Amino acid sequence: MGKGTQPTAYINPRAVTRLRQGHLWIYAADVQRVDGATGGDVVALVDERQHAYGYAFFSDSSQITLRWCAPSGPPPDKAFWRARLHAAAEYRRLVVEDTEAYRLVYSEGDLLPSLIIDRYGEHIVLQTLSQGSDRLKATWTELLQELYSPASIIERNDASVRKLENLPQQSGILSGSVPPEVTIHMNGVEFGLDLLAGQKTGAFLDQRENYAAAAYYAWGRTLDAFTFAGGFALHLAPLVETVLAVDISEDACTLARRNAERNGCANVEVKTANVFDLLRTLDDADERFDTIVLDPPAFTKGKASVEGAYRGYKEINLRALRMLNAGGTLITCSCSYHMPEALFLEMLAEAASDAHCSLRLIEQRLQARDHPIALGMPETKYLKCVIAQALD
Repeated sequence: MGKGTQPTAYINPRAVTRLRQGHLWIYAADVQRVDGATGGDVVALVDERQHAYGYAFFSDSSQITLRWCAPSGPPPDKAFWRARLHAAAEYRRLVVEDTEAYRLVYSEGDLLPSLIIDRYGEHIVLQTLSQGSDRLKATWTELLQELYSPASIIERNDASVRKLENLPQQSGILSGSVPPEVTIHMNGVEFGLDLLAGQKTGAFLDQRENYAAAAYYAWGRTLDAFTFAGGFALHLAPLVETVLAVDISEDACTLARRNAERNGCANVEVKTANVFDLLRTLDDADERFDTIVLDPPAFTKGKASVEGAYRGYKEINLRALRMLNAGGTLITCSCSYHMPEALFLEMLAEAASDAHCSLRLIEQRLQARDHPIALGMPETKYLKCVIAQALD
């Protein structure tokens, strides 16, 4: 190819159909050839008839070879990416309220594939999860500095998905400085978070709206399983008698205890334990609760492990339902994309039957609105939060 020629990927009709249907990923099997590109390049997309379909991030490692990122026209430059970030921010102005912590960019949901940007007050956390978005890390950093003048920009590129892109797992400060614990407010609750070492980018921002929804139905003696920093526990504490918050991580439990103290939640007890074992112990002891929250980590990250994940979800839900008083509230969640909503509800119905518990479905909820779902990409819809009531 001549000097200055745009690298180009040639795609087959199946890829074209998927693009037209709104799916932004093109798999290796649908790429006929790629000319003049190295991993991380932005490449032009054309079919065998030379019809143009915009631009995509190219990966020379992942089975997701191409991620559509820009329409036809001049190749995307810094001004283009600035406009994309501005559009994402304008959307958050419509849907984010009563919080200093929210997702500013949600990858394909904001037409910025494989890019995650979370804002925690004056601090910003960045994830670049493909070769293409990672190549632009310096650009994202410059734009975020120009747009927000944050106290710090942190990269949390320790996600395992980067291994598929042959990218190193790393985290650190890209600019500015960050204290060991950052204080944010969410729905009137104060949290201290570790942005450099906490789970995900520091908090489970996708549950923010579900925290508030769960508080509406919570009452009595409450169990919060897989509590992490105390997200559900601290939202529910002012409205219930007591909360037993459980997590297997001692670091998470230490953080949850500090958060309970800073909110004056004296009715919250935080316990370090394996949730599966503790649920079994509580059930065997005939313990009873009026509200139970189950918010486990992803039990499956691929199709091959769905059957095992189903058993895991059923186990914890069955134990919970056996301990739930009549009239009690169950808030049960799954963040596994490969556990679709219909299968999750099938599991819950099966668990209720085995527990001899009649359940009334109150709400079926998704991730918070700052994690927008791209209609043509089911992969962007992953979080399930079911609120149900045990009947007499």
